[in-house]
Amino acid sequence: MGSSEAGASGADVSLAMSRDRGFVTAEAAVVLPVLVAFTMALVWALMAAAALIQCVDAARAGARAAARQDPPGTVLAAARDTAPSGARVTVRREGDLVHVRVEAKAPGPDALTLDLTHEAAALAEETVGVGG
Repeated sequence: MGSSEAGASGADVSLAMSRDRGFVTAEAAVVLPVLVAFTMALVWALMAAAALIQCVDAARAGARAAARQDPPGTVLAAARDTAPSGARVTVRREGDLVHVRVEAKAPGPDALTLDLTHEAAALAEETVGVGG
């Protein structure tokens, strides 16, 4: 067991390490774009969820204002103040209920656009306590 055997195994180890470095570089080149894409998808999903929550809040605020018999402009303003930018707000009445619907596009690239919609209903105040 001379120095030649130790030298040969040392060369094998360094050769194996240099091969491993190539594999690590290749794996990193494949994994990093996947991680970046996954992170971007998570951020987009969080932004879409936040916009949906804004639609829910806007529909509820509009329904409360409509149930109080606020003027139509005030009802729309209450909903639009809370809604995501560019949202469409519609108000309608069906019997004793007022319905406010808020529709918006999810933020992000056009290829990933979702239609976010929420509708809230409230009992009109002038009908509360009225017997049939």
